[in-house]
Amino acid sequence: MLVPGLACDAAAWQPLWPALQPLARPWVAPSRLHERIGDMAEALLRDAPAERFALAGHSLGGRVALEVMRRAPQRVLRLALLDTGAQPLADSAAGEAEVAQRLALVDLARREGMRAMAERWSPPMLHPAHLDTAVHRDVLDMIERHPLAHFAAQQQALIARPDATDVLDRITCPTLLLCGEEDGWSPPARHAAMAAQIPASWFVPVPRCGHMSTMEQPEAVGRALADWLQRPVAG
Repeated sequence: MLVPGLACDAAAWQPLWPALQPLARPWVAPSRLHERIGDMAEALLRDAPAERFALAGHSLGGRVALEVMRRAPQRVLRLALLDTGAQPLADSAAGEAEVAQRLALVDLARREGMRAMAERWSPPMLHPAHLDTAVHRDVLDMIERHPLAHFAAQQQALIARPDATDVLDRITCPTLLLCGEEDGWSPPARHAAMAAQIPASWFVPVPRCGHMSTMEQPEAVGRALADWLQRPVAG
């Protein structure tokens, strides 16, 4: 089960199909109109095509995956957290600035459309080598087709995101932590710290890669996920 990030859809995972399909039956969670990460997790558990599954989440999807681990860890065989985090909104000026930034993006999308918003928002998410390339165009196309109402709801969910740091040390299944080495949104140090809290985990930093790892470096991410899918699980 693959959970996309903010303003993302199945296209974020499509480049990984060659690595995943020989080993699993990939299923991408659809975007739903929820303003709480807990509601997203409950919908994921209801929609799951199997009782037990391997679960990978990117960015916002990683936070949804951690909420699934809080609510139904017995259903998750393996966990992969890509370019994500576990911390809540900071209770400080930094948190206020983040809220203002998120709401400004929603306002821009309402005034000028999702693509105009994406053209301003996406460059810092990518490694400089991927700007103005086919990868960048694919990211822009994906964000453009994302419903504005869903984008606004997802931003509210991220503003109200729960603290998942208490979930980390209770995770016992094989867990991959992965992010781009140049991910400025969810940096490598954050993933290394999460890996240090999760007993059966390992961290894979991806070179020449920003936040959109599954689209920027699909071969490297695919290899990491293939290795993850072949690691033994208890029982």
